[in-house]
Amino acid sequence: MKQILSLSKQLGPLLQSARKATGLSQAELAQRLGISQSRISAMELAPGSINVEQLLALLAALNYELLVQPKNGDAEAHGAATPDW
Repeated sequence: MKQILSLSKQLGPLLQSARKATGLSQAELAQRLGISQSRISAMELAPGSINVEQLLALLAALNYELLVQPKNGDAEAHGAATPDW
């Protein structure tokens, strides 16, 4: 599944869908991560509460990865590949 996210609220349904696609309940996923089932529920319902480390651990447990790219998918069309923050 390839999904484009622009808003944090889009992450919750994606996480829930990925979890279900891997055949895991919230409790089973929580056990894999060493956290509570209620925390998994909170992550799916309020994904803005997830930090980057938690997101990467969650994705790894679901056998997913995070890909960040320019909106058009072409780094050269946007000039420098690194944003100037």
